[in-house]
Order: sequence, then structure tokens, then C-alpha cells
Amino acid sequence: MSVRSELLKGILNGCVLAIIEKETVYGYELSAKLQKVGLDDVSEGTIYPVLLRLQKNNWIVGEMRASESGPRRKYYTLTADGEEALELIRSEWGKLAVPVTALLKGEVEHGDH
Repeated sequence: MSVRSELLKGILNGCVLAIIEKETVYGYELSAKLQKVGLDDVSEGTIYPVLLRLQKNNWIVGEMRASESGPRRKYYTLTADGEEALELIRSEWGKLAVPVTALLKGEVEHGDH
């Protein structure tokens, strides 16, 4: 597995929840939205296991609905638990992103420990 895949795996739950927070989506549409923001390697094959995991955590619920074109689709909506999880992910990401970015860019003195 590539470094990018490993890093993405750690934050993908938050990315998926953030999209579902804005609107109810189905799997293929979700994959397309992630790709549109630059996460090109998030395929449908990657997305469905994530959606199953999020459902098991009770962070999202899926509902079969009629589609305007083609067969019925399962649309996903955030639950109250999912909203709480997303806020926690956002908070933790904020605490990690700044120091990790600074470290990786070599902007931090490591001290004499």
C-alpha cells in the first residue's frame, strides 16, 4: 500500500462524513465528490467499505430511494452520533495538521531532547 493510501485511510472517515453533512448522497456520487476535490484515488471500491464501517458505528444511515435515472440507490445521511464524530475528527485534525505540517516542512526546531 502506498504512503498516500495509508495517510488517506486515516482521515477518509472524516472526509466522507463532511460530505454527507452537507447533503444526502449515494456511494458513486460520494466517490465522485471526493475525486472532484483532488482525492483521485478514492474509488467506489474504496468508498463502500468506509460506508459500511460508518453505518456500523451508527454515524450514518442508508436509505433506499428511487433514482431519477436507473435503479434505486442507497442514500446516506448523517446521524447525531455522526455529527459528534465529525466534530471530534475536525478538532483532532486541527490539533494534528498544524504541527505535522510544520515538522514535515522543517519549520520546527526539535530541541535537545
